[in-house]
Amino acid sequence: MGIKSDNLIMATPRFDGVELFLQIVESGNLTEAAERLNLTRSAVGKGLARLEARLGTCLLQRSTRRQRLTEDGQAYYEHCLRALAELEAAESVLESGRQQPRGRLKASLPLAFGHHYAAPALWGLLDHYPQLEIEISFSDRLTDLAQEGFDLAVRIGQLPDTDRLSARRLGEQSVGLAASPAYLQRVGPIDCIDDLVAHRGIAYRCATSHRSGVTSPLLLDDLQAVADAAIAGVGLAWLPSWLIAHYVLRGQLEAVLPSYRDQPAPIHVIWPTAAHMPAKTRCAIDALVAATPSCLAGS
Repeated sequence: MGIKSDNLIMATPRFDGVELFLQIVESGNLTEAAERLNLTRSAVGKGLARLEARLGTCLLQRSTRRQRLTEDGQAYYEHCLRALAELEAAESVLESGRQQPRGRLKASLPLAFGHHYAAPALWGLLDHYPQLEIEISFSDRLTDLAQEGFDLAVRIGQLPDTDRLSARRLGEQSVGLAASPAYLQRVGPIDCIDDLVAHRGIAYRCATSHRSGVTSPLLLDDLQAVADAAIAGVGLAWLPSWLIAHYVLRGQLEAVLPSYRDQPAPIHVIWPTAAHMPAKTRCAIDALVAATPSCLAGS
């Protein structure tokens, strides 16, 4: 690591401290921000104090154990992120269409769909674009793309009505019932909907309630865990049709009442709305569009 300086030099005084402020927020504390910026902790603290003095407000409430954004700090942070996104967009305008995607692509993907399909589509880009870096976060929670610095996300379900996000539809996901061959052998055949009430279910916590009326004593927040429990013979599980198909081919699950399906949910890739799209985001969207229909066709 190079020599740390106690002086922070910015080319434009009006924006003095902006990069420093963003690093403090994203690092979680002054010490980590100082490491990332190759500055002393004292310089970081002084730079933040100058920024707060110039803005005439407190941006961060700090204690020895934690820090959190004030209301003004949260608003300023979000504006800074949007401004940086616009700067990145401005740079992308200068890119030739023949230039390769480069830089870090940060993506948020749902757990099961991300692991099985979306993530392989994205990391496959590394074979074609040596200047590209990919960072993937797997979660079924709804992330704030601007606040958490994501370039794009894959969402399953209805999208919020907002002009802050752009979206492209990838397909739709239907949901059905499945169980392991061992479970069905143990409990007997399920021939009609009325038979379902006598069975034990495995529920996905993030889903809206299903129509079956199956009692679900096991509640999980990960679709892959729901599938694993079904494979283990715990009970009936509501699962995406593409995930059922994946394990039916391996003999680990059987579809139950195949014609009985929940309302299909749309699948979208979304990204922060900007005047121009960076090449890294464009190629990632194209890869997801190319990969997703083929996996849904098997459902």
